[in-house]
Amino acid sequence: MNVTKVNLETVCGITSKLPENLLPEFAFAGKSNVGKSSLINGLMNRKSYARTSSQPGKTQTINFYNINEQLYFVDLPGYGYAKVSMELRAKWGKMIERYLKKSLQLKLIFLLVDIRHEPSENDRDMYDWIVHNGFQPIVIATKLDKINRSQIAKQSKLIRTSLKMPKEGILIPFSAETKQGRDEIWQKIEALLPENETNHEKSIAEEGE
Repeated sequence: MNVTKVNLETVCGITSKLPENLLPEFAFAGKSNVGKSSLINGLMNRKSYARTSSQPGKTQTINFYNINEQLYFVDLPGYGYAKVSMELRAKWGKMIERYLKKSLQLKLIFLLVDIRHEPSENDRDMYDWIVHNGFQPIVIATKLDKINRSQIAKQSKLIRTSLKMPKEGILIPFSAETKQGRDEIWQKIEALLPENETNHEKSIAEEGE
């Protein structure tokens, strides 16, 4: 997709009312410092539009980015940062869960993990939580440029095994530096936009005639 217009339209805090958007939503979840803002900026072709912070755990809001008046990127609060109090982490969890359960437009969730390491307990909990809420997340293995090409298959397998992903589960390695994986992620998004869903259903119907 050629991104020509980006607007941070809504910022929701713990007590905020969630927006009732009419466009499809695509959410991004991941622990602090996994490269979530870098991924979102890369997808939007912007250098620093999505909020980044040198202090992990600082983002305490759900941010809705309107892309081309066609869809929303939904940036969920980072999780798993030790210096954040248990009470605040619990509130963030409830805020994210409220969004997952109440959004009528949520089409897909991307879960980001660091390709260099085995997923943490927080990563596994988030994966299971997303599945429990009725979604099959696409896993984005970030920081691809930090490992050798020869390690990609091994680390991808480690992530799949640790998260207990099904065989059909999708894992996409991504580099914020080289943008490898960007086009594949956009393909997954564009396939779920209304016009493409309609065309896909139409082609299936024609095949059945």
